Amino acid sequence: MPLADRQVAQARAALTAARASRASELDTWLADLLGAAAPEGDGPPDGVALAAVGSHARRELTPGGDLDLVLLHRGRADISAVADGIWYPVWDSGLRLDHSVRTADEARAVARTDLKAALGLLSARCVAGDETLVSSLRTAVQADWRADARTRLPDLARMCRERWQAHGEAAFLLEPDLKEAHGGLRDVHVMRAAAASWAVPAPDSSVMAAHDVLLDVRHALHEATGRPSDRLVLQEQEAVARALGLPDADALLRALAEAARTITHASGTLWRAVLRRSPAGPAARRPVGDGAVEQDGEVVLARGADLDDPAIVPRVAAAAAQAGLPLAPATVAHLASRAALPSAPWPARARDALVSLLGAGPAAIAVWEDLDQAGLIVRLLPAWERVRNRPQHNPVHRFTVDRHLVEAAAHAAALTREVARPDLLLIGALLHDIGKGLPGDHSTAGAGLARSIAADLGFSDQDGAVLETVVRHHLLLPDTATRRDIHDPVTVEAVTAAVSAVPGRERETVELLAALAVADGLATGPAAWGAWKAKLVAELARRTIAALTGGTPPPLPVPSAGHLSLARHDGAAVRVTGSHITIAAPDTPGLLWRAAGVLALHRLAVRSARTLSADVGTAVLDFTAVPEYGTPPDPATLEADLRLMLAGRLDVAARLDRRSRSRRVRPGIPVPPPRVTIVADASTTATVIEVRAHDGPGLLCRIGQALDSRALQIRAARVDTLGAEAVDVFYVVDERGEPVAEAEALTGIRKHLQEALDASS
Repeated sequence: MPLADRQVAQARAALTAARASRASELDTWLADLLGAAAPEGDGPPDGVALAAVGSHARRELTPGGDLDLVLLHRGRADISAVADGIWYPVWDSGLRLDHSVRTADEARAVARTDLKAALGLLSARCVAGDETLVSSLRTAVQADWRADARTRLPDLARMCRERWQAHGEAAFLLEPDLKEAHGGLRDVHVMRAAAASWAVPAPDSSVMAAHDVLLDVRHALHEATGRPSDRLVLQEQEAVARALGLPDADALLRALAEAARTITHASGTLWRAVLRRSPAGPAARRPVGDGAVEQDGEVVLARGADLDDPAIVPRVAAAAAQAGLPLAPATVAHLASRAALPSAPWPARARDALVSLLGAGPAAIAVWEDLDQAGLIVRLLPAWERVRNRPQHNPVHRFTVDRHLVEAAAHAAALTREVARPDLLLIGALLHDIGKGLPGDHSTAGAGLARSIAADLGFSDQDGAVLETVVRHHLLLPDTATRRDIHDPVTVEAVTAAVSAVPGRERETVELLAALAVADGLATGPAAWGAWKAKLVAELARRTIAALTGGTPPPLPVPSAGHLSLARHDGAAVRVTGSHITIAAPDTPGLLWRAAGVLALHRLAVRSARTLSADVGTAVLDFTAVPEYGTPPDPATLEADLRLMLAGRLDVAARLDRRSRSRRVRPGIPVPPPRVTIVADASTTATVIEVRAHDGPGLLCRIGQALDSRALQIRAARVDTLGAEAVDVFYVVDERGEPVAEAEALTGIRKHLQEALDASS
């Protein structure tokens, strides 16, 4: 064992021995006080017992802990005098005392109505006096606890949630409350109480080992400060680390974070099991994604899920997060031990699944933690090990580096409508501080690392360069906006120069930096972000974008030789090759939405679509579509339905309507509202409409129907799904083949399309 480890073990063993010795000394002293308080003379009075609850009952009382005692009796008239003979000496000693005097029946009645009293009495220990009085009370309280478990455990869960809301998560706070925060000592005590109901198993050895770490930290904190506070403030951390034999405060905080995360994760699993037993009953089993189904309120692997698919882990995680559900512990363990993982460069489906996971916003945090606890995050992203549990050295930050990055991505998910590339925003948010822990400036160090990770994830070289720029300059807008005159042209020139690393994508980079500044600030804490800074950053970004040229939608797709060959067929042609579907047909109104509707009927999710004119009167539709879940449809059946649609013999709208009415939709995560934008001056031959929305079954079909209902014909379209976000651009013309020019008509189109999307979101 290395010296440092031996030092830690010796220091912790000394603390454990000190608590045990103190418990014995207190027991002896309290027994003497009870004996001396007896009017009868020496020895404890008849029909009286002194019981310890709380930390002294568990022999875990730290130097600053409260002494919780209950004086039980069998109806003695002189019990007040007995109590005074105990309480006053305890107070005189300087110990903090929480006390009560009750008969066994009174104590039992209180426990049935007071959760905190019940938690203490479940593990009451006789210190002195009538031991049968204590044991019979404890047995009765435990029996009541089990009998009332169906109602009391949900009440206890609500009490825990309120405490967590007030105190935050111990693992990720820079100054955690060791007892009351989520993942603190109180959670283990509550988990043991829940196990006493026989509804759930007791905390396992890993949880109890984590509990002992926190208990030793609390003990060392009380000794170092001489105060009873349980908050590990920054100025005390070095002293506590030395008392535990650790090299520095960073080592202390990382050990504490690891222990608290273990407790938090186990606590979450336990409470999900408890609430599944509540009167609300289990959730119905239903598919939530490819290879994933919901079962009893958790996401599990579907039967026949392909564990050899390198995208299986991020895909199942994304399905859980998008549905707002946790991953079942057994599923996480199975994925960790059996599932294939993507190797560099990641396949597109794995990268899209990671983006979809992050795009779930706050719901992604718990799923990310499930994967992290199983060791899957560092296997998916090896660079994550450096920032995992790493404390911040700036008190403005609320969280450790790793949690801050996940929080930033969660906040970025609400801003995906603000940028042209939501996937780059989400990945940029996840990686913006990845350089912390490396020598030198973390932005510079992290930029190169981000470029390397982008390549591993399968992003193009250009996208990797954009991510590198975003990470390098993620503080550019907030720092410049708050330190320079944003009305000075020189300020704007400095920003435009910084974002010029990727020619042609300067505007996109500024959009990403502006959104990331918001997400980063919100994830850091209220001291780092406010209305004043937000206004300055937004104005600087606006001025910079105004100074940049370009920023128009991507160019229209150009037909390939294969498209032209297909278009030369008489009538119509359909080709289905794996996930690639190509249609060449007469360019009739509604062609796009009807084709997309057929794909939706076959439970195919459109990942990309291109529509283009191959010749006068002929349109080519090029789709990439993957199954929503399960196996792909039979290509011959899909092709046959597409041909029926082209021949006018398939009522797509009616079948979609029937499917919509029969589809049971479980509420998922809240997502930003759809956004429809008319892009002025983007084309001289068509009106350009941009749609940003959360992807879902039949989205493209609904957009096409809305455009068709306004007598608009789609001349060309670029449709892309990035993670779970649809980024679509449509070039439309009116019945005369002309762009829509009237401002009132344009407003009506935008409003109509917005209403159609809002109604279905």
